[in-house]
Amino acid sequence: MKWKILSSEYLFRDLWFKVRKDICETPQGKIVDPYYVYEFPEWVTAVPVTEDGKIIMVRQYRHAIGEVCIEFPGGCVDATDPDFETAIKRELLEETGYSFSSYKPLGITSANPSTNNNLMHMFLATGGKKIAEQSLDHNEEIEVDLLTIEEVKQLIRENKILQSMHVTCFLYAMIELGEFRKL
Repeated sequence: MKWKILSSEYLFRDLWFKVRKDICETPQGKIVDPYYVYEFPEWVTAVPVTEDGKIIMVRQYRHAIGEVCIEFPGGCVDATDPDFETAIKRELLEETGYSFSSYKPLGITSANPSTNNNLMHMFLATGGKKIAEQSLDHNEEIEVDLLTIEEVKQLIRENKILQSMHVTCFLYAMIELGEFRKL
């Protein structure tokens, strides 16, 4: 079922976003022209749990939808990150000031596999302890919230977490923690 790429051309390239136009051929010989692909770096996100069982969430303004959103911490994998666990450790420390004793990979998910080429790598981070202040990027303004598992579940029931990949990460974390049936 895989398509063959006959040609590929970049239409736009910037720091963390590229747009590519491909011309493809299906196994049945159909030509697909154009097919646009959005290229992003890989992403990491974690459901972070403190030593006393609180879930760390972050609030930040998301300009594309013009809303302040509540989400789980995470971000782009940097070229200097040797692996995804290192990337999530860095992101958690930068955004929340917390370090964790355990990082459990939960799998991957895609924002939109029909157009986006990247994946989000999901983690459950446990044993969180605040060890530093936030170290945010110049364009980040992030508030940290500590919530119970029940409070996060209620936010999901009320459709208050708009980032669908973060809801997916929470689902896998609840399976790992034995909380799935209690959603």
